[in-house]
Formats: sequence, structure tokens, C-alpha cells
Amino acid sequence: MKIRQKSNPLIIDQINKLLTKSREEDARIWRDVAQRLNSPTRSKIVVNVGKINRYADKDKIILVPGKVLGSGTIDHPVTVSSMDFSETAYKKIIDAGGRCLTIDDLVKESPKGSNVLIIQ
Repeated sequence: MKIRQKSNPLIIDQINKLLTKSREEDARIWRDVAQRLNSPTRSKIVVNVGKINRYADKDKIILVPGKVLGSGTIDHPVTVSSMDFSETAYKKIIDAGGRCLTIDDLVKESPKGSNVLIIQ
């Protein structure tokens, strides 16, 4: 069986940054996210805004190690971090008073990963 590695340089760079931050801050959450990003493409993580609305608490930051799509509604402000957002998902989160962050921004904002909830 041939072992395939990621070919997207952006994902490879993100995985390396997360592993480095995990070692520096002794935060296992970043290692977990790096492993999820390194999973095969056929098990790609895609989460809808409706699911984020169900599981998001007021003081938690939602982390999606994949893409956020715009299906569903969101009725309260929430901070969401992801590799990518669809246009409708981005608009719905911002219109609800929330924030959309990249994973790099989240790592800078919360280096230990406290109050971060991973949804897949």
C-alpha cells in the first residue's frame, strides 16, 4: 500500500505550526487538531452553521478543523475558527454578531487552547 502525504502546502504549513505550538505551550489540543487536519481527504471535516448553533456556548470558541458551510441558522453570537468558510456561512456568523477566525489567529489569541471546543 502506498502512503500518501498531503500535497497542499497551506495545510502542511498549518500542521507544522500547530505541532510546534503544541510542544511550546504543552497544549495537547493543537496536536489533536494537527492530526485531524492530516487525516485522509475522503474523511474531510465539513460542519454546517446549524450544528455550530446547537453546540456553541456563549464563552466557548468553536474550532472546525475543516470547512464551515452555511446550511442552517445561527441565532446568537459565536466565535468560530476554521480552515475555510463558505460565503454564506461567513455572512451568517457575522450577521449574528459573531467572529470568524483562521486557525492561526485562534492560536495567537488562545495559545493554551482554553475555552476551545472542537466540532466535527
